[in-house]
Amino acid sequence: MGSIARPPPASHAATFLALTNEPLEEPKSIAQEQLRPRDIKSRVYNGLDKALPEPPYHVFTLAKKKQLVYIVSLAGLFSPLSSNIYFPALGQIATDLKTSISLISLTITVYMVVQGLAPSFWGPLSDTQGRRITFIGTFAVYLLANVGLGFSNSFAALMVFRGIQAAGSAATISVGAGVIGDITTARERGGLIGVFGGIRMMGQSIGPVFGGIITQFLGFRSIFWFLFGLGFITLLLILLLLPETLRSIAGNGTLRLAGVHRPLIYTFSPPSDALIDRDPTPKKKLTLSSVVAPLKFLFEKDVFITLFFGSIVYTVWSMVASSTTSLFQSRFHLNDLQIGLAFLPNGAGCVAGSYLTGSLMDHDYRVIESQYRTSKNIPEDTKLNKKDLVDFPIEKSRLRNIWWIVSIFIVATAGYGFSLNLNLIALPLILQFVIAYTATAVFSLNTSASATAVNNLMRCSIVINRVGAGVAFLVFAVVTAGACPLLVVEWFYGEGWRWERRERLKAEERIENAEVVTWK
Repeated sequence: MGSIARPPPASHAATFLALTNEPLEEPKSIAQEQLRPRDIKSRVYNGLDKALPEPPYHVFTLAKKKQLVYIVSLAGLFSPLSSNIYFPALGQIATDLKTSISLISLTITVYMVVQGLAPSFWGPLSDTQGRRITFIGTFAVYLLANVGLGFSNSFAALMVFRGIQAAGSAATISVGAGVIGDITTARERGGLIGVFGGIRMMGQSIGPVFGGIITQFLGFRSIFWFLFGLGFITLLLILLLLPETLRSIAGNGTLRLAGVHRPLIYTFSPPSDALIDRDPTPKKKLTLSSVVAPLKFLFEKDVFITLFFGSIVYTVWSMVASSTTSLFQSRFHLNDLQIGLAFLPNGAGCVAGSYLTGSLMDHDYRVIESQYRTSKNIPEDTKLNKKDLVDFPIEKSRLRNIWWIVSIFIVATAGYGFSLNLNLIALPLILQFVIAYTATAVFSLNTSASATAVNNLMRCSIVINRVGAGVAFLVFAVVTAGACPLLVVEWFYGEGWRWERRERLKAEERIENAEVVTWK
């Protein structure tokens, strides 16, 4: 659910690497010469590596890359859209199914649980079998879920199909980011990631508005048929236009694609005849260890601390969003359309937090980098190889301004519940914007907070119902404040823990390599 200002990781496995604060290696071949595939092939065969220039990172033109980014951005829209478009309909769903809004809110919890777990399967599938087949699989599941939701007449059916819907939409963001990482250099990636994030954030900001309009005039089931239609169009675009980009399968765009990896458009407009046939080496297999391996990072000390704190913030922000329908309908007597419009400040806060916090993080990185160069006597014109700089204090660059962001979040949360009792709708809407803005800034440090937040969501719903919104959100603010010392611990010890992990992983890799040599 959270929206990340910095470039998201290229896969689910990379998501956890990002959480470890260890920079990923940038490909060294970023030359801009457009070599023909046959030139590259002859260079290898004739042993002229030193005589010929390095091949480009990817042979697609910038226009082609933008086209693919627009397609995967549309695909990435479905994860936040499917979650938020649902909120304004909670009251009507509860009435139609003859149950309470509190019980219907359980479907939100189920959605979040599956959304946090599903990428553990889709991510390794994307990294082994390809981006394209993963997109096709996720959208097939997603479309089937929406059909089921459109015909749901019971609470149990609604809950089951909402979970399946989450399983289909959860990985679209990480797989889309993987496509962008496959085809773009660091120089190109910044602008294209901005497009990717901007389109994705539309689901966060305008999804509830569409949900309110559809629910008001067509009924809540029409929401799922709308999502089915939009998802079907997106799947057609993927089948028609999106080629496989996973570099182990497609290389830098010079390897010939076949089967499911080949888009339908190539049937009518085939690519260059000079493409190289891929070596018949078997692809990596999807195994249980590949699914479980990334989850091991959750138990690293620095990762656990940032995730735990992020999960608290995520829980509070989710409670603000998911309780808006019931709280605003009971206090301000809004219809479904007006409830949808009431979500606009929350969406605007997420968009603003995503873009402005990204700029702030870039500034903080430059400040810390300058201090690092000064302490190490490194000239300004010397390029830093961030993969080798294990003592670079990346934790401090990310946490440099977190103190005032979290402080504002705590104050806004503490006042939000009481503002609902003043019968002045503008005030809680303003506080929703502030909470969403600051929460999104924290999410920039915690890309998988939802996985650990969901266990607390239902408990928070019970607290609101029993003690009232004012006291409940004050308690949430106090809990957040109580967790703030974790950020101090991360500031002082995060770098050391990262160093220990790096050395441990290196030692394990040496042992594995030695065992392979011995076995041979």
